[in-house]
Amino acid sequence: MESLWWVVLALLVAVLLVLVAGVMRRFVLLRSGGAVECYLRARGAKGRRGSWRIGFGRYGSEHLGWFPILSLRPRPTARLSRRGLVVVGRRSPGAGDAHLPADVTVLEIGWLAEDGSEPREATYEVAMGESVLTGFLSWIESMPPGTRWEA
Repeated sequence: MESLWWVVLALLVAVLLVLVAGVMRRFVLLRSGGAVECYLRARGAKGRRGSWRIGFGRYGSEHLGWFPILSLRPRPTARLSRRGLVVVGRRSPGAGDAHLPADVTVLEIGWLAEDGSEPREATYEVAMGESVLTGFLSWIESMPPGTRWEA
């Protein structure tokens, strides 16, 4: 019976350590600057859409790294390159976006083709509040001169 208590205690300590690690990860991401809360959904082949996932987008000079909120992974699970990134569409959440808050805007984003032509389909969708949206659009448009079209 005594060994059962040690097992239960070890499990409680493990759960507590995972929770503390999750809180510390979130704290580090937010306090290091350039991180904003947003939702991400990948669009697959034939226009299939994945599910919305909440996380943090962290601005970098070349990429937006996206970290899921419920993860301990220290690296982003998605990296959206800033080079050639364009907003394909903009809309309010619709019927297929049931898990999103009503006050967000959904951006359909894609990348320019190598010949500079507009993309036909969005590759990702991001949903964010109005203040975050303003910062995201500014980040896209503020690339240093001469770097937007380079490979």
